[in-house]
Amino acid sequence: MSDPESILDRLMAVIEDRQQNPPPKSYTTKLFAGGVAKIGAKITEEAAEVVEAAGEDGEAGKNHLVHEAADLVYHLLVMLAHRGVRLSDVENELARRFGVSGIDEKESRQS
Repeated sequence: MSDPESILDRLMAVIEDRQQNPPPKSYTTKLFAGGVAKIGAKITEEAAEVVEAAGEDGEAGKNHLVHEAADLVYHLLVMLAHRGVRLSDVENELARRFGVSGIDEKESRQS
């Protein structure tokens, strides 16, 4: 993508705008109104659909996986916005972990 701002940044900006200026006929507005419980239920549902799609064969299965992964990411971004977490916060955490063994990183959190 040649745009310096990623689609995730652009999507997060729209989600944050919906939070600040909630249009009445917006799915995102309905999610925010339902709070952690409603958003969390959608994340759980979408995560299960990602796993199900991952088990499907062929190009159709791959396309289904991409579709469900996009749904999961969208709902996760809504949860982050609901809790006041910026996408850059998650990016910074991933950067902090980059190059560190997953096993070592997990052990460091158990101290």
